[in-house]
Amino acid sequence: MQFELERLGIHDSVDAVFPPSELDAFLADLPVTVEVVDDDGIDACDAVVTRDYHEALLECAWIHSIQAGIDRFPLDDLEANDVVLTNSTGIHDRTIGETVAGYLLAFSRRLHEHVANQQQRRWDRPEWDEAFTLPGTTACVVGTGTLGRGVAETLGALGVRVTGVRRSTDPVPGFEEIYATDDVHAAIGEADFVVVTVPLTDDTEGLFDAAAFDAMREDAYFVNVARGAVVDEPALIDALESDAIEGAALDVFETEPLPEESPLWDLEEVIVTPHCGAFTRDYFRDVGGIVRENVDRLEAGEAFHNRVV
Repeated sequence: MQFELERLGIHDSVDAVFPPSELDAFLADLPVTVEVVDDDGIDACDAVVTRDYHEALLECAWIHSIQAGIDRFPLDDLEANDVVLTNSTGIHDRTIGETVAGYLLAFSRRLHEHVANQQQRRWDRPEWDEAFTLPGTTACVVGTGTLGRGVAETLGALGVRVTGVRRSTDPVPGFEEIYATDDVHAAIGEADFVVVTVPLTDDTEGLFDAAAFDAMREDAYFVNVARGAVVDEPALIDALESDAIEGAALDVFETEPLPEESPLWDLEEVIVTPHCGAFTRDYFRDVGGIVRENVDRLEAGEAFHNRVV
């Protein structure tokens, strides 16, 4: 698709992740006008970099999402209106990998307990058999895309055996064994840690339900850095409260922010983080690199990088 790009807007919704002014300054040398815009300013733009979807974006020629997930965007409407959508797939592998590694290290070295004890000024050591090390454990990563591969690379360096679940059983670098999606319960049943990195689709919505948690080991930990709707949250809470699984680290939830009345806040073996697993001070540079590349590609008449629609 070819169009004349004269004005590139940076929607103020990106402020949930980084200051829009940082991306504005980073892209200031582009051969187009770049400016931060609010909802009312979208109409004046040919292209917009955004976190959130607004109906006014249907009048643009190109939208770039600062996230990898595209479940916020009405793909059929965008296609019907000849709007190009690109996303930020490819920039979150290391950040998500390190976040997941942090969760696993917190559980294995009991760091979350020490932080909680510090808040209470309590000098309380773990029981002799509580702490452990990661080499020799197994993590099953459900989803072997960019996020899953980043998790596998980081955990593998810590001595964790990493298995994966994907649509086919074709081998994937960084994974010692691959299971097909139909065999997900068998795969997670053998793991010390189950890590979810799949995108939210019709097929993955509610993928982790009561049956999935029943398939997990009682001493296993559940980690979700995908989307909240991939998990049946009441089923997860039941599994945690009944000790059907050992614990969970959760960066995403069915309702965000997580409601104050959620039992997840108070469960001892649960780590709650506010959907920030991919955050880094370089986030705006990583996004800006993709935007800059696509501006160059547009000028050269080449295909967009990371085009979704």
